Amino acid sequence: MDRLTSMAVFVKAVDLGSFAAAADALGLSGPMVGKHVRSLEDRLGVQLISRTTRRQSLTEFGLVYYERCRVVLAEAQAADALAADQLSEPRGKLRVTMPVHFGRHCVTPVLLELARKYPALELDLSFNDRIIDLAEDGYDLSIRTGVLQDRAGLIARRVARQPMIVCASPSYLELHGYPQTPEDLAQHSAVVYRRSGPVPPWLFPGPGQSSSEVTPLHRFRFDDLDAIADAAARGLGLAWLPFWLVGRRIESGTLVRLLPEQQPFQYDCHAVWLQTPHLPLKVRVAVDALAAQLPSFMNLK
Repeated sequence: MDRLTSMAVFVKAVDLGSFAAAADALGLSGPMVGKHVRSLEDRLGVQLISRTTRRQSLTEFGLVYYERCRVVLAEAQAADALAADQLSEPRGKLRVTMPVHFGRHCVTPVLLELARKYPALELDLSFNDRIIDLAEDGYDLSIRTGVLQDRAGLIARRVARQPMIVCASPSYLELHGYPQTPEDLAQHSAVVYRRSGPVPPWLFPGPGQSSSEVTPLHRFRFDDLDAIADAAARGLGLAWLPFWLVGRRIESGTLVRLLPEQQPFQYDCHAVWLQTPHLPLKVRVAVDALAAQLPSFMNLK
């Protein structure tokens, strides 16, 4: 007999207190219930249920085996649910938190296309540059850029890498000249990003895993990437920005990419979610879509 079926019959007989009650609940005959239990006992070589003419009761081993059978059956049901989940469509509310600009320009188009594909999927999107506590704030997914801090109970998957490039307006370059190396940048004025604390340096890959750091002179410090791009386009200084943000400005000639021979620094982008035995289909589909489509927004042309 099938061992899993026999375990299910055995558990039902214990739960309901008799073979007859288990037979009625499972649509089997009483003797067939007995055969399933005896099949387990023969396989194990141990008696599970003590049976008399008046009553039946679990043996000491039978009680331990019963608890393990419940665990096995629950895992089997979870596996079946996972398979059913794979064959169904994502549905329900998907709550995602993401950085303001990266989220609006890159993540949102992917998720909106996903929602168009799956009409039963709802989107609840939050644009915020703060690090959000997924469990406390009730989010299914967080999109984060840069270096991740190790946090227990979280799973992360890299979904893209942002190349950072140096750019400036033609008018600025006519007045101040073209820097030829990263070291030259220290002699130029810049519009820099700062949200809190010191101004982060501009990074450039070096040999191996090393990166060189440059902090150019700056009069202007903004915590908004679009504002930095606009100021650079007005000739107020160099800017170090992700390509996806300034690609169209470069194509139109409003900005010029500098140091084209220099390998750009790549900022990692991760999808982060709470560790769980069974990842909901809506989250898994969203992460897969982001990993498949976000790189196309990042590519340097």
